[in-house]
Amino acid sequence: MLATMTSKGQITIPKPARDALQLHPGDRVEFVFGDDGRLFLLSATRPVASLKGMLPKPAQPVSLEEMDAAIAASGRS
Repeated sequence: MLATMTSKGQITIPKPARDALQLHPGDRVEFVFGDDGRLFLLSATRPVASLKGMLPKPAQPVSLEEMDAAIAASGRS
């Protein structure tokens, strides 16, 4: 896919790319350089529900008090 940059530095993302990234007006995108110099375009707008399942469930539930203690301890460094 090709796109042309305007004199203002703006580029229209081709529709197939917008569709593949599920981008909509107002969404944010992130440009990331790979180690090999390639540039990647990522969707920076994700619904919270898409994060479900990224981390495994803990072996036993953590209480709110334990969470607060861990947060407080991390700020003491």
